[in-house]
Amino acid sequence: MTSKFSGDLAVTGSDEADQLLNKNPLALLLGMLLDQQIPMEWAFKGPYTLLERLGKLDASQIASMDPVKFESICKEKPAIHRFPSSMAGRIQDLCEHLVENYDGDAEKLWTTSDSGEILYNRLISLPGFGAEKSMIFTALLAKRIGFSPSGWQKCAGPFADKTPRSVADINSHESLTKVRAWKKAQKAAGKSKQE
Repeated sequence: MTSKFSGDLAVTGSDEADQLLNKNPLALLLGMLLDQQIPMEWAFKGPYTLLERLGKLDASQIASMDPVKFESICKEKPAIHRFPSSMAGRIQDLCEHLVENYDGDAEKLWTTSDSGEILYNRLISLPGFGAEKSMIFTALLAKRIGFSPSGWQKCAGPFADKTPRSVADINSHESLTKVRAWKKAQKAAGKSKQE
C-alpha cells in the first residue's frame, strides 16, 4: 500500500496479523466488524485469515465474489467467526458499501472526514456497525492510528477516556490484559462497557 496508514494496535497475539491491522485500513475495519460475540483476538485475526485464503484484501474483489464461494472461504477451519455464514454476508455488504461510497478504499472513509461527527455518521451507516461499534472505532482511529478529527472525543463517548475499556486501548499484551480485567469487573458489577 502507498498509504501512510500506520498504527500500534497489538491485539491478536500474532505479529503478522497485528501488522496487517496496523498497515491495512480494510483489515482494521473488517476486524472491527467481526468483533462481536467472540474474543477480540479471534475477531481481529479474521482479516489476516482472509488475506491468507484470498491472496489479498481488496474490497472490490470481496464485494464481487460469489456469496456461496465467499461463505465457504469464511467457514474453512479455522472459521473466521463463531457465525461464519452471517459474517461472510456482512463482510461482503461492508465491502460493497466501500466500493459504492469510497471507491473501495476503506481509508477514504476517515481521511475525507473533516470532523468526528462526519466520521461517526459514516461509520454508523456501515453494514454491521451500530452506535457502540462506531464509537469504539472512532476511538481506535484516534488512539491507535493517530487519526483524530475535531470533535472525535464527543463522538467516541466514554471510549475516548483513559479507562482501558475497549480494543482502542490495546497496544500490548499488558494493555490487553487490563482491558480484559476491566470488562470482567464491569460484567461482574452488572455494568456495560460504556459505564
